[in-house]
Amino acid sequence: MSPYLLHHLLASTDGAPDRVAIVEGERTYSYGAFRSAVEALAGRLVREGVARGDRVAILLPKSFNECVAIFAASRVDAVFVPINPSLKPQQVLHIVRDSGARALVTLPDLVQALDKEALGALASLAVVLVGEEPVIGEKPLPAATNIGEDLAAILYTSGSTGLPKGVMLSHRNLLAGTRIVRTYLDIGPEDRILSLLPFSFDYGLNQLLTSVEQGAMLVLLSFQLGDEIVRALDRHRITGLAGVPTIWAFLTRAAPSLTRTKLPHLRYITNSGGAVPSNTVKRLRELLPTTRVFLMYGLTEAFRSTYLPPEELDRRPTSVGKAIPECEIFLVRPDGERARPGEPGILVHRGPTVSLGYWNRPEDTARVLRPHPFRPAAVGGETVCYSGDLAVQDEEGFLYFVGRDDAMIKSAGFRISPTEVEETLMASGQFRHVAVIGLPDAWTGQRVHAVAVASADGIDIANVLKQVSETLPSYMVPKQIELVDALPTTPNGKVDYKRLVAERV
Repeated sequence: MSPYLLHHLLASTDGAPDRVAIVEGERTYSYGAFRSAVEALAGRLVREGVARGDRVAILLPKSFNECVAIFAASRVDAVFVPINPSLKPQQVLHIVRDSGARALVTLPDLVQALDKEALGALASLAVVLVGEEPVIGEKPLPAATNIGEDLAAILYTSGSTGLPKGVMLSHRNLLAGTRIVRTYLDIGPEDRILSLLPFSFDYGLNQLLTSVEQGAMLVLLSFQLGDEIVRALDRHRITGLAGVPTIWAFLTRAAPSLTRTKLPHLRYITNSGGAVPSNTVKRLRELLPTTRVFLMYGLTEAFRSTYLPPEELDRRPTSVGKAIPECEIFLVRPDGERARPGEPGILVHRGPTVSLGYWNRPEDTARVLRPHPFRPAAVGGETVCYSGDLAVQDEEGFLYFVGRDDAMIKSAGFRISPTEVEETLMASGQFRHVAVIGLPDAWTGQRVHAVAVASADGIDIANVLKQVSETLPSYMVPKQIELVDALPTTPNGKVDYKRLVAERV
């Protein structure tokens, strides 16, 4: 029988219990040990009163225990809610409260950091502490009763109010994403995948599920320096690596060991979480000549939407590609009509990865999940996902990201794409990272402001602005380039644009 619940993926390795599943530091865990640990923690959840549909919050560092907790929640028909431990205590408590969690799986030191009074007010919350050694299950558990359409996970993402909001994903959503990505990346049992992204991030979670589905090896790594990533790639002979733009900046500009380390086994790298500057892609290809580079675009509400095949990189270096398998992407103009080639429109996603919406936020859900605009219910209409992202499509159907509709800078009547300005600034070769934001301006409404990390000392800002003005129209040229030591990032490693704006207004 084909798997239809998340924890069914573990059954694919029944015939190879000694195969390595997870590597955490110096410790390795087999698939047999993984399954035993899942059953044991599932038993503990049942004893704590967790029942079908209950939410299980998971506050753990990237670890074997976190992997176990995700599958254990599925095993008992519960809903897992992964929480990045880098979040502030008030953010953690908001997620626990907002999700209505029945249990919190965590470590003693992490629960100590939380507000005891606030935590104690959650009378029905069971705190389940996990240690280094898994507990052996007391007796077999009954089979799960969920079906694929049931809620499997709630992933919290930044909300417009500043507080995270939960995106609801069904078992069918998660398994479809696993199957789709595995297909176009050609992931198999012999792959060794390096996991850098948090499991509270949709693509980080997808790496775990894809690895388990194929019986591959997943190496968990928390890092501070780019050279730590290079050492892990070399030591474990990693074949697949996923990252966000900040990780690629680390590797190309702050990992000197990459220039002298041969990585012939690294079969592919993939990007999500924002556009990668063209010069960064070029440098990655120079440093990793035998590695295939997949540029992708996605959103938590629909997981992954597009990817660019590596063979298209030279012809379309700024494209995000075409729709992933099993899905359809189209662009809708402000007037509701389908956008023609060259016309910007909101990217709309159709397919099995479209989420169930936002947890307890029907109004927000209705804004993002809407009836198909061109397929009425009478002829098989369905719910599609409006991304809020502007894109354009060329004559051959390849898509190009313009920017978030709500992040576009409106200056003197012009709509300006921060991504386009960032790309031009990075092309100067003077910066390691660049973020472009709009700041209030009495004359133009918003002024273009760049915050950047220089690639070397003594940068000539005036000369950079002069160079940029030769490429961009005057209204897109930043009024100022502000140099900083580092850009702030969200827990998922993306540039924190909201914080950049808030600190400057």
